[in-house]
Amino acid sequence: HAYTPATEPWADWEGLDRGSDEYKRKKKDAAAFLYDAIARQVPDIRERVVFEKVGTPLTHERFLRKPRGAYGWRVLAGNDLPGHSTPLEGLHVCGDSTFPGIGVPSVAMSGHICANNILSVGEHWSQLDRVPLWESSLDM
Repeated sequence: HAYTPATEPWADWEGLDRGSDEYKRKKKDAAAFLYDAIARQVPDIRERVVFEKVGTPLTHERFLRKPRGAYGWRVLAGNDLPGHSTPLEGLHVCGDSTFPGIGVPSVAMSGHICANNILSVGEHWSQLDRVPLWESSLDM
């Protein structure tokens, strides 16, 4: 999982037709920028990729409901990010707009923290004991 900071102007993306050649070119350019950065440390990164999905500010606006395509707040984790409880009893929140912030690992941890606010670790283990074991292999 890799991403770049969302520092480009929204005006560069606003109003672009997602099916247009210009949009496709901008997505390709954004991916190339990220690959070039990663390739400085992992020269054969392009050969290692198994799955690629390029997101843009328009992607974030549409699927993540992020205003102007913003990918998370520009704050240090722990400073201004809200927690997981709300004034409504029984309503908890998690995701990239809560502590610890943006990115797949942080969002997963946000869900973990939220779950631990609802059930103790012991209660989690007892729930896991109810799930049957399964085995699977992944062909790559």
